[in-house]
Amino acid sequence: MRFRFVIDVGISWCMSKAVHVNFSQPMPVFPLPDEVLLPHALLPIHVFESHFYQLIEDSLQSTRQIAMASYINQRNQTSSFDSSSLRPAVCVGHIVQHAYLPSDQHDVLVQGICRAKIAELIDPDEDCSYLRAQITPLESLDDPLPLLPQVRDELIGLLGSRYLKRMRCVKTVMNWFEKDDVPTHALLELISFAMLGDGEIRYQLLAEADATRRADMILKQLTNLHQLVGQAEQQSFKAWPKGISWN
Repeated sequence: MRFRFVIDVGISWCMSKAVHVNFSQPMPVFPLPDEVLLPHALLPIHVFESHFYQLIEDSLQSTRQIAMASYINQRNQTSSFDSSSLRPAVCVGHIVQHAYLPSDQHDVLVQGICRAKIAELIDPDEDCSYLRAQITPLESLDDPLPLLPQVRDELIGLLGSRYLKRMRCVKTVMNWFEKDDVPTHALLELISFAMLGDGEIRYQLLAEADATRRADMILKQLTNLHQLVGQAEQQSFKAWPKGISWN
């Protein structure tokens, strides 16, 4: 099964290339409590736990693909992770950069490929110290994603607005619009990852299989952000809470 994605190093773009995802085989699961990877986005990970060391080693020796999952982090729980708290939607990630570190640690850069959902979990055993999952795609493997030209125009209008264009990440985001090989559906994923830091919102976007509905969700979030920044701009510094600014 084949997906197209773009490898982004910093803010420079390479030509897209096809990547195969074999959904017939179990995939290693990398659980994260506070971060959600989206397709096309890049996520740096520092790996220092021993069972994740084997996960990375095995992935590097095979497809370099990992099911990036999120879980509900209960602050009062005695253990750091329980597989029963895993959320069903995952992002299949591809290790695009890797570095060995002392004491069996890794730095890896993972790029999202596609949405999927967990069909079955496979617990660690004596041969495999990490969690694996049988996953299925969330989006159609055959139907092309919509072009969304109107959405692209709305995005340009919002990001070029008086308030949002002053945000630090917007200049980089606007550069992506000039790349012919970055379709609108990919822009939406990248904008979400760069500008929408709330993990719950990102998860909702990951779990939504319909590209048009995702576009509506993102436009709504950007509109809310535009209004929030506008309200902050209009508030006198004398009214700021003590020790807090909007900077």
